[in-house]
Amino acid sequence: MELDKIEEKELRMGVPNQVVFSNTLQELAVTDRDILVTTSDSRGSGKLVPFAEKFPDQVVEVGIAEQNLVGVAAGLASAGKKAFAVSPACFLSARALEQIKNDVCYSDNPVKLVAISAGVSYGALGTTHHSLHDFAALRAINNITIVAPADNYETEQAVRSAVNFNQPLYLRFGKKAMPFLNEQNESFEFGKGRIIRRGDDVTIIATGEAVYPAWSAAKVLETERGVQATVVSMHTIKPLDVGLIADMASNGRPIVTVEEHMVNGGLGEACASYLMQNGFHNAFKIIGIPDEYTVTGSQVNIFDHYGISAEGLKETVLNILS
Repeated sequence: MELDKIEEKELRMGVPNQVVFSNTLQELAVTDRDILVTTSDSRGSGKLVPFAEKFPDQVVEVGIAEQNLVGVAAGLASAGKKAFAVSPACFLSARALEQIKNDVCYSDNPVKLVAISAGVSYGALGTTHHSLHDFAALRAINNITIVAPADNYETEQAVRSAVNFNQPLYLRFGKKAMPFLNEQNESFEFGKGRIIRRGDDVTIIATGEAVYPAWSAAKVLETERGVQATVVSMHTIKPLDVGLIADMASNGRPIVTVEEHMVNGGLGEACASYLMQNGFHNAFKIIGIPDEYTVTGSQVNIFDHYGISAEGLKETVLNILS
């Protein structure tokens, strides 16, 4: 497809965000001995083997026991340590939900909950290993910031910001190598969305690894139909950048949200709630995983099936514009 040539020329391909997380943490741990990592038999999948080899005294392994993982991290954080609790997103946000709610958020312990292999990253392992509920579950809990970086740049900045972030934090990373999106726009702050492309016809608000398909769709729309789309990386799901959403909605143009999450309780519903309660009447569409038994396949297969792709999002935008 011609799009592949466009992307190859204009985007610099990086590595999986999980690798950037590990590399950045290793760099920071050289001069900060308070950085501690707790893992639930997940140092391999979390790309933390090099970290453990360099800093063996800064890793706590609890085995496949996610509730213990969060409890230990909360104890370390309460003692002044910069605790990163690393585990697959599907298990961290479900098995340890009570510990996240009580030991971390309610007790105001600044644990950095690092959810790896998020969304449908585990692909063919199926629904048991998909984390399509984590935004919804955690948005309902007070006192937690929820962040899903889109690319290597956002990931590095998120980890650097997380180290001294003095509140509970949930960081969500996938397994796929990601490109650098709009390297000219180098601002990053928790709670502030990042505009990676500007256009006047429609706004696409995406998060995490769904931002790249949104960017690709914008390129196809421009090349094939002359449609100009603004693309926003809404890396922080909570607190939501409502100022940016209001700004995007103020021109009355349609808004499409895209997420690697169930359509219930995630980015789309958060945006819709704000817009409806504040008098906006833009045409609006949520793209994500529908409320059904999820198909099994690779992340690419699943994205294609549910329209989280350049072609699928192109058709969604054209339909909403018509």
